[in-house]
Amino acid sequence: MSTVSRCQWCGDSDIYQQYHDTEWGLPLYDEQQLFEFLLLEGAQAGLSWITILKKREGYRQAFDNFDAVKIAAYDRGKIAELLLNPNIVRNNLKVNSAIKNARAFVAMQKSGESFVEFIWNFVGGQPRINQFKKISDIPATTPESDAMSKALKIKGFNFVGSTICYAFMQATGMVNDHVVSCFRFKQCQR
Repeated sequence: MSTVSRCQWCGDSDIYQQYHDTEWGLPLYDEQQLFEFLLLEGAQAGLSWITILKKREGYRQAFDNFDAVKIAAYDRGKIAELLLNPNIVRNNLKVNSAIKNARAFVAMQKSGESFVEFIWNFVGGQPRINQFKKISDIPATTPESDAMSKALKIKGFNFVGSTICYAFMQATGMVNDHVVSCFRFKQCQR
Protein backbone atom coordinates (compact mmCIF):
# COMPACT_ATOMS: atom_id res chain seq x y z
CA MET A 1 0.00 0.00 0.00
CA SER A 2 1.56 3.31 -1.06
CA THR A 3 1.21 6.49 0.91
CA VAL A 4 0.77 9.89 -0.62
CA SER A 5 3.56 12.36 0.08
CA ARG A 6 2.07 15.59 1.45
CA CYS A 7 3.33 18.73 3.12
CA GLN A 8 4.02 17.94 6.78
CA TRP A 9 1.69 20.59 8.19
CA CYS A 10 -1.47 18.65 7.35
CA GLY A 11 -0.35 15.57 9.31
CA ASP A 12 -3.03 12.92 9.84
CA SER A 13 -5.96 15.32 10.09
CA ASP A 14 -8.69 14.52 7.57
CA ILE A 15 -9.84 18.15 7.38
CA TYR A 16 -6.29 19.40 6.82
CA GLN A 17 -5.59 16.72 4.22
CA GLN A 18 -8.81 17.49 2.33
CA TYR A 19 -8.00 21.20 2.31
CA HIS A 20 -4.37 20.57 1.33
CA ASP A 21 -5.29 18.11 -1.42
CA THR A 22 -8.02 20.18 -3.06
CA GLU A 23 -7.48 23.90 -2.33
CA TRP A 24 -4.26 25.05 -0.70
CA GLY A 25 -1.82 26.45 -3.21
CA LEU A 26 -4.14 26.23 -6.20
CA PRO A 27 -4.08 29.57 -8.07
CA LEU A 28 -7.34 31.40 -7.42
CA TYR A 29 -8.67 34.23 -9.58
CA ASP A 30 -12.25 34.57 -8.37
CA GLU A 31 -12.92 37.87 -6.53
CA GLN A 32 -15.45 36.47 -4.07
CA GLN A 33 -13.29 33.46 -3.22
CA LEU A 34 -10.25 35.69 -2.74
CA PHE A 35 -12.34 37.90 -0.46
CA GLU A 36 -13.44 34.82 1.50
CA PHE A 37 -9.85 33.75 2.04
CA LEU A 38 -8.82 37.25 3.10
CA LEU A 39 -11.54 37.33 5.75
CA LEU A 40 -10.80 33.80 6.94
CA GLU A 41 -7.07 34.50 7.19
CA GLY A 42 -7.87 37.58 9.30
CA ALA A 43 -10.14 35.51 11.52
CA GLN A 44 -7.33 33.00 11.97
CA ALA A 45 -4.89 35.55 13.45
CA GLY A 46 -3.58 34.12 16.71
CA LEU A 47 -5.40 30.81 16.19
CA SER A 48 -4.66 27.59 14.34
CA TRP A 49 -5.88 27.31 10.76
CA ILE A 50 -7.73 24.09 11.61
CA THR A 51 -9.95 26.11 13.97
CA ILE A 52 -11.03 28.25 11.02
CA LEU A 53 -11.42 25.27 8.67
CA LYS A 54 -13.77 23.64 11.17
CA LYS A 55 -15.81 26.87 11.34
CA ARG A 56 -15.69 27.65 7.62
CA GLU A 57 -19.27 26.60 6.90
CA GLY A 58 -20.38 28.57 9.94
CA TYR A 59 -18.62 31.61 8.50
CA ARG A 60 -20.28 31.11 5.13
CA GLN A 61 -23.71 31.02 6.75
CA ALA A 62 -23.08 33.85 9.21
CA PHE A 63 -21.45 36.13 6.62
CA ASP A 64 -23.91 35.68 3.74
CA ASN A 65 -21.57 33.43 1.74
CA PHE A 66 -18.96 36.18 1.87
CA ASP A 67 -21.06 38.60 -0.18
CA ALA A 68 -19.03 41.76 0.37
CA VAL A 69 -21.93 44.09 -0.44
CA LYS A 70 -24.13 42.48 2.20
CA ILE A 71 -21.34 42.38 4.78
CA ALA A 72 -20.49 46.04 4.14
CA ALA A 73 -24.08 46.93 5.12
CA TYR A 74 -24.02 45.11 8.48
CA ASP A 75 -25.24 47.26 11.35
CA ARG A 76 -24.92 47.05 15.14
CA GLY A 77 -27.76 44.55 15.36
CA LYS A 78 -26.05 42.20 12.92
CA ILE A 79 -22.74 42.62 14.77
CA ALA A 80 -24.45 41.71 18.05
CA GLU A 81 -25.95 38.64 16.36
CA LEU A 82 -22.55 37.58 15.00
CA LEU A 83 -20.91 37.96 18.41
CA LEU A 84 -23.40 35.41 19.79
CA ASN A 85 -22.83 32.92 16.97
CA PRO A 86 -20.86 29.88 18.22
CA ASN A 87 -20.11 28.83 14.63
CA ILE A 88 -17.57 31.63 14.13
CA VAL A 89 -14.77 33.14 16.18
CA ARG A 90 -16.69 35.56 18.40
CA ASN A 91 -14.10 38.28 18.64
CA ASN A 92 -15.36 41.85 18.39
CA LEU A 93 -12.22 43.12 16.65
CA LYS A 94 -12.30 40.33 14.06
CA VAL A 95 -16.02 40.68 13.35
CA ASN A 96 -15.70 44.44 12.93
CA SER A 97 -12.59 43.90 10.80
CA ALA A 98 -14.57 41.67 8.42
CA ILE A 99 -17.11 44.47 7.96
CA LYS A 100 -14.40 47.10 7.52
CA ASN A 101 -12.66 44.88 4.97
CA ALA A 102 -15.93 44.33 3.10
CA ARG A 103 -16.40 48.09 2.89
CA ALA A 104 -12.85 48.55 1.55
CA PHE A 105 -13.42 45.72 -0.94
CA VAL A 106 -16.70 47.25 -2.14
CA ALA A 107 -15.05 50.68 -2.43
CA MET A 108 -12.44 49.14 -4.74
CA GLN A 109 -15.18 47.59 -6.87
CA LYS A 110 -17.13 50.85 -7.04
CA SER A 111 -14.02 52.70 -8.19
CA GLY A 112 -13.59 50.13 -10.98
CA GLU A 113 -10.50 48.53 -9.45
CA SER A 114 -10.23 44.77 -9.80
CA PHE A 115 -9.35 43.05 -6.53
CA VAL A 116 -7.98 40.12 -8.54
CA GLU A 117 -5.58 42.34 -10.49
CA PHE A 118 -4.64 44.32 -7.38
CA ILE A 119 -3.78 41.18 -5.37
CA TRP A 120 -2.03 39.29 -8.15
CA ASN A 121 0.08 42.32 -9.00
CA PHE A 122 2.23 41.57 -5.94
CA VAL A 123 3.58 38.48 -7.72
CA GLY A 124 3.61 39.94 -11.22
CA GLY A 125 0.31 38.30 -12.18
CA GLN A 126 1.65 34.73 -12.02
CA PRO A 127 2.26 32.27 -9.20
CA ARG A 128 5.72 32.21 -7.71
CA ILE A 129 7.00 28.65 -7.74
CA ASN A 130 9.19 28.03 -4.74
CA GLN A 131 11.42 24.99 -4.34
CA PHE A 132 11.31 24.29 -0.63
CA LYS A 133 12.50 20.87 0.50
CA LYS A 134 11.18 21.05 4.05
CA ILE A 135 8.55 23.03 5.89
CA SER A 136 11.14 24.79 8.05
CA ASP A 137 12.53 26.46 4.90
CA ILE A 138 9.24 28.26 4.21
CA PRO A 139 9.22 31.90 5.37
CA ALA A 140 6.44 33.52 7.39
CA THR A 141 6.71 36.75 5.40
CA THR A 142 8.35 38.00 2.23
CA PRO A 143 8.97 41.45 0.70
CA GLU A 144 5.86 40.81 -1.43
CA SER A 145 3.67 40.06 1.59
CA ASP A 146 5.09 43.16 3.29
CA ALA A 147 4.11 45.25 0.26
CA MET A 148 0.65 43.66 0.06
CA SER A 149 0.03 44.33 3.74
CA LYS A 150 1.02 47.96 3.39
CA ALA A 151 -1.09 48.47 0.25
CA LEU A 152 -4.17 46.81 1.77
CA LYS A 153 -3.90 48.97 4.89
CA ILE A 154 -3.71 52.09 2.72
CA LYS A 155 -6.96 50.97 1.05
CA GLY A 156 -8.64 50.64 4.46
CA PHE A 157 -8.30 46.92 5.20
CA ASN A 158 -7.19 45.63 8.57
CA PHE A 159 -6.10 42.30 10.08
CA VAL A 160 -3.84 42.16 7.04
CA GLY A 161 -0.36 42.06 8.54
CA SER A 162 2.47 40.60 6.50
CA THR A 163 2.17 37.11 8.05
CA ILE A 164 -1.56 37.02 7.30
CA CYS A 165 -0.87 38.24 3.76
CA TYR A 166 1.74 35.55 3.18
CA ALA A 167 -0.63 32.84 4.44
CA PHE A 168 -3.24 34.30 2.07
CA MET A 169 -0.73 34.17 -0.80
CA GLN A 170 0.02 30.51 -0.01
CA ALA A 171 -3.63 29.52 0.32
CA THR A 172 -4.68 31.20 -2.94
CA GLY A 173 -1.77 29.89 -4.99
CA MET A 174 -0.03 33.21 -5.47
CA VAL A 175 3.00 31.31 -4.23
CA ASN A 176 3.43 27.56 -4.51
CA ASP A 177 4.82 26.59 -1.12
CA HIS A 178 4.10 22.89 -1.37
CA VAL A 179 7.41 21.21 -0.61
CA VAL A 180 8.93 19.66 -3.73
CA SER A 181 8.30 16.11 -2.47
CA CYS A 182 4.56 16.80 -2.05
CA PHE A 183 2.27 15.33 -4.71
CA ARG A 184 0.51 18.72 -5.01
CA PHE A 185 3.70 20.61 -5.89
CA LYS A 186 3.44 19.86 -9.62
CA GLN A 187 -0.36 19.77 -9.69
CA CYS A 188 -0.60 23.36 -8.47
CA GLN A 189 1.66 24.52 -11.30
CA ARG A 190 -0.82 23.47 -13.98
